[in-house]
Amino acid sequence: MTTSNSTSAPFAPSHDDAGLIVQPIGYWANAAGQAVVRNIRTALGALGLTQPAWWVLHHLSERPEGWGRAELTGFLRYYPGPGDDLPGDIDSLVDRGLVSESEDGHLLRTESGAKLYSRAAARQSELRRQVHEGVPDEEYVRALKVLQRMIHNVKGDAWHH
Repeated sequence: MTTSNSTSAPFAPSHDDAGLIVQPIGYWANAAGQAVVRNIRTALGALGLTQPAWWVLHHLSERPEGWGRAELTGFLRYYPGPGDDLPGDIDSLVDRGLVSESEDGHLLRTESGAKLYSRAAARQSELRRQVHEGVPDEEYVRALKVLQRMIHNVKGDAWHH
């Protein structure tokens, strides 16, 4: 199997088609998820953000009137993984002056939060291009539909906005 952290390295599947058909989907779905999330978290960390803090800034960018704290944590309930502390990250964003909390309890992005969000969003776009390199949109859509079907088949629960 060819692996690399460089998108310029040649790619080769781990097995031929006959070998891939017997590979465990759970292993490969998990390996893909871990690799992508590690890449994202490393890049965001270089900007001084955790991934949960990024989610907060991102969703505040889409709703200028803000979110109630409970409403936002409820909306993001499927996102956090083991070790994530979404409420603590919200507190940290407030403490750092990147998010403010209005008198009525709404979280609002500050000017400095908007500037950091813009830098992080540009980096996220670069990361998305890296992950999608060599994967046509049709294949990406098909891969997601297959994964969603498999989740459905085992009565799993997954959602993303």
